[in-house]
Amino acid sequence: MKHLREFDIAFVGLTPGVHTFQYQITDSFFENYGQQDFSNCNATVKLQFDKKTGFFLLKFEVGGTVTVTCDRCGQPFEMQLWDDFNQVIKLVDNPGEMNTDEDPDVTYISRTESHLNVADLVYEFINLSIPMQRIHPDNPDGTSGCDPKVLEMLAKMNKPGDDDTNPIWKGLEKFRDN
Repeated sequence: MKHLREFDIAFVGLTPGVHTFQYQITDSFFENYGQQDFSNCNATVKLQFDKKTGFFLLKFEVGGTVTVTCDRCGQPFEMQLWDDFNQVIKLVDNPGEMNTDEDPDVTYISRTESHLNVADLVYEFINLSIPMQRIHPDNPDGTSGCDPKVLEMLAKMNKPGDDDTNPIWKGLEKFRDN
């Protein structure tokens, strides 16, 4: 995997306090991470890096858009991203022993490190900004934004059909009341 140098933060030279970094994320960023279930990413990640003695407080603000496929109608649409995430980076002597901790919001790095690469955190937080269920937002007039032809087909499939006339179910009627 290619090392993304623009995501390296040389924290040794930073003065204590809040420092702000901003990253423009496009589809080329995700080439290092393999195939994604979205495309046309145009995201902005703002990072507030608060340097304290022995630890760092990171606040990621994710915004922008991605193109995803609608779970209901199967058509692509542009989804807005907006979320923020906090991460604590602690400087310790043995980070290998500490990273087995159960808290995903805390990362341990060695006191001898001089750089922190936030590319994996940016990747994770953009993916977490995309909801699991992806459905077209409603139109301004209140109707569904999904493809009307697909919605019509789904409505036909949900109507109670002629299952009672199907000979496959004929013998099972006697078990219905048991």
